[in-house]
Amino acid sequence: MSENNHNHPSEENPEKFSNIEVSKPETYAAGTKAVLVSAQHILESMDAIRGFTALNQLNTFHGYDCPGCAWPDPDDERSPVAEYCENGAKAVAEEATTDVIWEDFFALHSVEQLSQWDDYHLGKSGRIGRPMYLAENATHYEPISWKNAFIKIAEKLNALESPDEAIFYTSGRTSNEAAFLYQLFVREFGTNNMPDCSNMCHESSGVALDETVGIGKGSVKLEDLYEAEAIIIMGQNPGTNHPRMLSALKKARENDAMIIAVNPLREAGLERFSDPQSVKGILGGKTQIATDYLQVKINGDLALMQAIAYYWFQFENENPGQVFDQKFITEETHGFEAFKKHILEQNVEELSRMCGIPLAEIKEIANKLKFKNKIIICWAMGLTQHKNAVNTIKETVNLLLMKGSIGKPGAGTCPVRGHSNVQGDRTMGIFEKPWDWLLENLEKTYGFVPPKEYGHDVVDSIEAMHKGECKIFFAMGGNFLSATPDTKYTAEALRKCDLTVQVSTKLNRSHLVTGKEALILPTYGRSDIDIQNGEAQFVTCENSMGVIQKSQGNLQPVSKQLMSEVAIICHLAEEVLKGKTKIDWTSFHNHYDLIREDIEKVIPGFDQYNERVRKDGGFYLPNSARDGKFKTHTSKANFSVSIADVPEVKENELLMMTIRSHDQYNTTIYGMNDRYRGIKDERRVIFMNKTDMEKRGLKKLDSVDLYNFHDGKERVARKFLVIPYSIPEQCCATYFPETNVLVPIKSVADRSNTPTSKSVIIEVRKSI
Repeated sequence: MSENNHNHPSEENPEKFSNIEVSKPETYAAGTKAVLVSAQHILESMDAIRGFTALNQLNTFHGYDCPGCAWPDPDDERSPVAEYCENGAKAVAEEATTDVIWEDFFALHSVEQLSQWDDYHLGKSGRIGRPMYLAENATHYEPISWKNAFIKIAEKLNALESPDEAIFYTSGRTSNEAAFLYQLFVREFGTNNMPDCSNMCHESSGVALDETVGIGKGSVKLEDLYEAEAIIIMGQNPGTNHPRMLSALKKARENDAMIIAVNPLREAGLERFSDPQSVKGILGGKTQIATDYLQVKINGDLALMQAIAYYWFQFENENPGQVFDQKFITEETHGFEAFKKHILEQNVEELSRMCGIPLAEIKEIANKLKFKNKIIICWAMGLTQHKNAVNTIKETVNLLLMKGSIGKPGAGTCPVRGHSNVQGDRTMGIFEKPWDWLLENLEKTYGFVPPKEYGHDVVDSIEAMHKGECKIFFAMGGNFLSATPDTKYTAEALRKCDLTVQVSTKLNRSHLVTGKEALILPTYGRSDIDIQNGEAQFVTCENSMGVIQKSQGNLQPVSKQLMSEVAIICHLAEEVLKGKTKIDWTSFHNHYDLIREDIEKVIPGFDQYNERVRKDGGFYLPNSARDGKFKTHTSKANFSVSIADVPEVKENELLMMTIRSHDQYNTTIYGMNDRYRGIKDERRVIFMNKTDMEKRGLKKLDSVDLYNFHDGKERVARKFLVIPYSIPEQCCATYFPETNVLVPIKSVADRSNTPTSKSVIIEVRKSI
């Protein structure tokens, strides 16, 4: 039923409310509805032939990798019907659209006018057809040739007093080949200022895993989920963010795995799954996913895991040698006695209060798990974007080490990456804190001395630009402004730059908040055919489980004035490093095999790269933790001692986490609906517990303003509609990027410097 129309534009959030419809949240994910929605998005973006051609090769052995999430494809057989999900189809529809914007679009719409559009309508305007330039004090973008664009960037970069005055950002969409060349160019230019989207998502995972098991990646393969006795899913919503994971969870349930969902919100994809590729699913049948559902308080995960560990020690005392893998603990781990002492000293009632789960329920879960030793723990942003994120992830490792659940089939760590090649970018050297071996290999291979001083990550980059210490911002993909915290502060930082450059496929908010001058360089998407020197090229990607596989687009590009990311980097390097470079950049963009030959020389694990990646399914990178070898400072897997803590929230405050709707992927908004949560035609909502609403005198669809006062600074997001929802008291949820304005720039995770987008203390006040 349609509710009242609310039209409340505001300075902070100029969008108006739509005719919102609110219904009961779904209790299952996918089904035939997902198929129909997928088809609708494709046909709205292109004709049926192009749409079928695009989907027919998505995630196939000889096709292209989905531009969406990093969930792995099966190693052996791929679905003959569709090896993709609803959100994968939406991602392709967004990227492969035949709508194109040219110079007449930019002549018609000023930057100021476009800035009044919401993110959905910006994205739906179409692919960018040619390079565009915004001159200083200009109101409109104008066309520019590729040659002149590269000359302008080179002039600006070479005029800097130091290479460290430039920032080079990377999005997870970038291929291995482009990422390798990008870091090579940036380091030959002379800086390690290479922030990337990992800094905002799984940086906490990398820090925690590297210190505890010796490798900053997950240890499981897809097939391990089929063999697991128990899978614990923490801070992750696979139904929206990694829908193909549901097929693996379905298979795990068929093999009698226990699946425990730990999440503040009730999420459809964690409850039940209707597989649209099965007869049962077509007929409306559903598979229960979570056997147990723990609605933990926001950031209560660390306390919950310590409470489970507390009971496991009790059960091990009652059943010596049956609960813990004592042989593994003795031979393969370090620090167990200190960990045991810490856990047994805990007040389990206090841990229960902190996590919001009753003691009896915690003990029941611990009891169900006590004799299981093939356990996988999966997690995503719900664990990584808190002040104590690194310690929380270390606690997941503690649970697994107690059970010996690392380095054997059906067990291990599973951080689920959110973007299709964000893990590959890091493997290729996109890292502001480069490893010594990488710098040594670069110097040995190319003959220049790369910079050794650590560069800026995302948060450091924003602060450096805000201080005027960095004057050029170059983004290889992504939508930096909408992805980052403290939106107003970040916007101020970008506007202080002399030049901002965006390598993009579609229009986004970062094209409208710029430095004194700005460039948009349009590039190919994953689905586009990439012809270089008269020959079709392919690129490669790394998924969440460390598989390297090829990706080759099959669609005709919508414009002849697009350039591949590889070609953009090579032309840029030739112009910027003219007369100084020791590298034959032209050869790289003429044939990508030559890039892979050099990756093989520099990055471990890529032996016979060109040969192995041409095999169906590609190849796995070495993974020491998967092999039961722990390359830590102790040469063993390390137990950790962490203090369980949660943010202090006053009576008049709520703890807010930012989330995605089902109609979005990262900062890309596919539509205005959130089907699984029962929201239609609106994004400006706040999900609240009914008790918290009553305390504030709020009713459903009341308009409220959201405030954050971190460090004494007022941040406000105006005009949000209240939605009563199943979420613990004093907790609430909102969509990003709409509420990124509330995420303080200085509120970051210890050790990883990741913005705490899941731990934002706010006040909710009725709109005036």
